[in-house]
Amino acid sequence: QVQLVESGGGLVQAGGSLRLSCAHSGRTFSSSAMGWFRQAPGKDRDLVAAISWSGDTTYYTDSVKGRFTISRDNAKNTVYLQMNSLKPEDTAVYYCAASAGAVVTTTTARYNYWGPGTQVTVSP
Repeated sequence: QVQLVESGGGLVQAGGSLRLSCAHSGRTFSSSAMGWFRQAPGKDRDLVAAISWSGDTTYYTDSVKGRFTISRDNAKNTVYLQMNSLKPEDTAVYYCAASAGAVVTTTTARYNYWGPGTQVTVSP
């Protein structure tokens, strides 16, 4: 059974930075693509960034391109989301998710394991 646990959320002023981490407990981490999603109050849960099993392919939603960076360390079973130049509209609960496959996917249904989420709040 895979467990994912996010950390690194918090309150930051606009223009600031945060680094989210997600620890994966299973033995399938190095063969799974990973994704970071976010959900703001009253809105759908949307994919923010994704990374392939090897880290050589990444995806970013348009609103975070150039500001966020997804990376992974397969030796530590951990995926990261470096968030720079944060904006109030980035405020949301951020979720880490593990895909059933190894390649990057933007299809939410392909992510079969989810963490409990971590709150990111960006003040004006």
